[in-house]
Amino acid sequence: MTGPAVTVVVAVYNVMPYLTRCLESLVAQTIGPGQLEVVAVDDGSTDGSGAELDRFARLHPAIFTVLHQANSGGPAVPSNRALDAANGRYVFFLGADDYLGPEALERLVTTADRLGSDVVLGRVVGVNSRHVDQSVFAADADDVDLFDSALPYAMANTKLFRRALIEKHGLRFPEDMRVLSDQPFTLEALFHAERISVRADYDYYYAVRRLDSSNVSYGSRQHVRVEALTQLMAFIAALVPAGERRDAILTRHFRWELTALVGDQLRTADHDSLDGLVAGIGALVREYLTDRIRARLGAETRVRLALAAHGDAAALVAVIRQDAEVGVPATVVDGGRSYAAYPGFRAAGGPPDACFDVTDAPDWPAKLDVTGVTWAGGPRRRVLEIRGRSPRPDLADPVVLGAGDLTGPADVTHDGDGTRVLATLSAAELLATSSVRGERRALKATVGAGTAPLRAPGFRAPRPMVRRKGARVYVLAVTLDHIGQVMIGVTPVSPRRVVAHLKRVKLRLGK
Repeated sequence: MTGPAVTVVVAVYNVMPYLTRCLESLVAQTIGPGQLEVVAVDDGSTDGSGAELDRFARLHPAIFTVLHQANSGGPAVPSNRALDAANGRYVFFLGADDYLGPEALERLVTTADRLGSDVVLGRVVGVNSRHVDQSVFAADADDVDLFDSALPYAMANTKLFRRALIEKHGLRFPEDMRVLSDQPFTLEALFHAERISVRADYDYYYAVRRLDSSNVSYGSRQHVRVEALTQLMAFIAALVPAGERRDAILTRHFRWELTALVGDQLRTADHDSLDGLVAGIGALVREYLTDRIRARLGAETRVRLALAAHGDAAALVAVIRQDAEVGVPATVVDGGRSYAAYPGFRAAGGPPDACFDVTDAPDWPAKLDVTGVTWAGGPRRRVLEIRGRSPRPDLADPVVLGAGDLTGPADVTHDGDGTRVLATLSAAELLATSSVRGERRALKATVGAGTAPLRAPGFRAPRPMVRRKGARVYVLAVTLDHIGQVMIGVTPVSPRRVVAHLKRVKLRLGK
């Protein structure tokens, strides 16, 4: 008797009510009778998730196998247990708060069988304004190279894997990593795969941003992430020899995870935690940051990581506070080099000038401060009016502000204190160019060859605006993200979102 074509692994811990839609999307798969098995592991849930799994197993015994265990502290242990029980030719990992398009598994398995692919990525889209990098899903691709593509920016395990590949190389999730445990598994699978394929022709996977923002990765403490990154980078170094190929992988971690670790939230760390965090980050920078990787980083990240590597926590926090609370510092040109004159620059006993060197950072001229964001115009033609400032009195014209593909040329005014800019983005176009599921886009400035995300010291958010698109209602809002960048969000209004908002308000009011 032949086994199923695909086993879907679902690690579950306290994900109600999202779990129901996840499981419903599996029941609705078009892959055909006997071709699908689901192995779901309840990792000690206390919110009824275990009972919901059992309910689906009773209703669909031919599809669902449910295992229960005491809480393990992360997704690695339940994922490994499910892998041990898998019978499919392929394995697919599905987050318990996410869901699939009805044809997802049928399309993925068909692609893998036809092309002989060991790994197939289907397009992932965000729900509830969850950001999902779309670089790797620009177009269908039958054979993608791990080291010469956007694959390093798609290291989640939400893919179809040939189970023979997994078993041949003994791939499992590292159970001592509380976060990021899917990345070593995914990377090693991609590294050993003979063919990796991408399908961008269908919305395969819906990645949900929980309205309570309680996904494990969102709420992880920073020191846990530093520990996980230390393990992950050591794993990468052991798997991929030093050189361009290793740098292609590590660039992603410096751009994303390490940049987030030196984000604005570091200002609130207590003294003991701060020293430990900076020491851990600095060790990673000294060990793995090559000139090739550094050249791919923005000026802001370069300065912050250089200070962490130097071990100067006080100077690092001063730089973060300058960006978050004061604004872009002046530029000092000396000996043909340009330096960001942050607090601590050329201070007695302070960090060396090299920590502040922005000479080769093309995005430095585009680093502006947002000084005001307001909705303007009449009821039929509302625009988002964005005012900004640069301390550079010679800022080159043209200056363009934008969010994603939507851009607006800025009016530029030079004065003795610097350069002021004014641009507008149409509310109707913001809505028209956004996904029906909503999305968040970073507000950026482009000056010459450089593009940089915008910050807003002393940020005051304008009142969110409600607009209709077809039969649906959306909220347009300007916020700051977790690393202090200005974001424009377009979010669909739903009863669940309204209830979640009211709960948050109730908690803030202490009722």
